Amino acid sequence: MTKSEAIKLLMILKRTYPDAKCSLDFSTPFEMLIAVILSAQCTDERVNKTTPAIFSKYSTPEDFIKIPLETLEELIHPCGFYKNKAMNIKKTAQKIVNDFGSNVPDTMSELLTLPGVGRKTANVVMLEAFNKPQGIAVDTHVKRLSNRIGLSNKKQPEKIEEDLLKIFPNEYFKDINHVFIYHGRAVCTARLPKCENCVINKFCEYENMKKRNIYN
Repeated sequence: MTKSEAIKLLMILKRTYPDAKCSLDFSTPFEMLIAVILSAQCTDERVNKTTPAIFSKYSTPEDFIKIPLETLEELIHPCGFYKNKAMNIKKTAQKIVNDFGSNVPDTMSELLTLPGVGRKTANVVMLEAFNKPQGIAVDTHVKRLSNRIGLSNKKQPEKIEEDLLKIFPNEYFKDINHVFIYHGRAVCTARLPKCENCVINKFCEYENMKKRNIYN
């Protein structure tokens, strides 16, 4: 697929999902960071049901440092992998206080020093909390669409991101994650994708392969 074709399909998705945005609820960069950490291997819907009760009592790094680990584990239990997430959140809160003056850092390199924060999480925080997209967050939807459409044949999120960054100019970084997630949920689902209803199926290798199998 050429760069021009890739940008065309992105523009089609933008028109199809004009209200596409991050579905995690937050009011500060720190709340955004916590929500993204909790969203690993968990739905945004579940995170949004869990965080209001937490953020109503604990909303700053200092607050999370003071929460007993067992209490934090209980609070985030619905989001899964709660022991590992709780430990990372505690360590991250402590590092933010110690190294960054209680403020969530607003650079990729600094975010990646926080426990439990990988490139995907850092990309989301840079975009949603600071409106400074530095890359493309590759979640399950972005991975699935990139592989099916033919934007990347890699399996590792970091490698997929590298391929996408070679195709899309920086000005499009803020749109890709949002519209790919919306399209992945609505049409290009993991099971039984609705290819006949897909607005970008003419660009899609998966759809073209299906047609070749039908007619050959």
